[in-house]
Amino acid sequence: MPEMPEVEGLVEFLRGRVTGLAVSSARLTQIAALKTFDPRLDELVGREVTEVGRLGKFVRIAAGDLHLVFHLAKAGWLRWHETLPTTVIKPGRSPIALRVGFGDGSGFDLTEAGTKKSLAVYVVRNPPEVPGIAKLGPDPLDDGFTRDTLAGLLAGRRTQIKGVLRDQQIVAGIGNAYSDEILHAARMSPYALAANLGDEDVDRLYTALRETLAAAVDAARGRPPAELKDAKRRGMSVHARGGQPCPVCGDTVRSVFLADRSFEYCPTCQTGGKVLADRRLSRLLK
Repeated sequence: MPEMPEVEGLVEFLRGRVTGLAVSSARLTQIAALKTFDPRLDELVGREVTEVGRLGKFVRIAAGDLHLVFHLAKAGWLRWHETLPTTVIKPGRSPIALRVGFGDGSGFDLTEAGTKKSLAVYVVRNPPEVPGIAKLGPDPLDDGFTRDTLAGLLAGRRTQIKGVLRDQQIVAGIGNAYSDEILHAARMSPYALAANLGDEDVDRLYTALRETLAAAVDAARGRPPAELKDAKRRGMSVHARGGQPCPVCGDTVRSVFLADRSFEYCPTCQTGGKVLADRRLSRLLK
């Protein structure tokens, strides 16, 4: 799933390519992807792009008084074309959900792999009209996101820290991959309860969160969309690296499998050498 660093990379790429260009076409090929009906998608055509921004994992393209907003979900991506293809897209026979063209002939496709379709597209007059945006927590890379901000978000939460970091209503933009990386850098168990973290734990978590995300954004910066996924994979220390040696201590990185995903951690770095049971058992091995 694209998370905040990759989405920020997409935003910076699009900002440099489409700002000042008029939208020349907007064709929907997967009806279920469009979550709004007023304004209409075709009302974007003819409007000039004035701004491209990010809100959590959402991309926002401002065109006149309208905003094209999309969330790539688990299996969505953006495919950029310097010259937009003119081939006809057949609904149901292509991974392309939306094709957007611009006045210089360039454009992009929003694609989604797999059968579970979760990619979401909105056309709104005000971004907070999108339910997911209206409920977003603070962005962890904003200047105003301080150590005390994080401490306040954690206080009193009897929830495992892994789930807290992934909750978009608590902190915006972090998903399964970067929560693994942050917790590894913080030397913290994914099962630690947020409410039980002491001052030193919060200090470590805050430093790990800011440094991990900032480094990932720097790695994504300046890359075209086609390179962002590989850059993300190369930057991971534990996520999706089950069975490989931890780059810090050399212990074997372990995986915990859930219904539709897994997470990874290092026992030596994060759990005092204890191996976490498969979450289907919902307990720590003793």
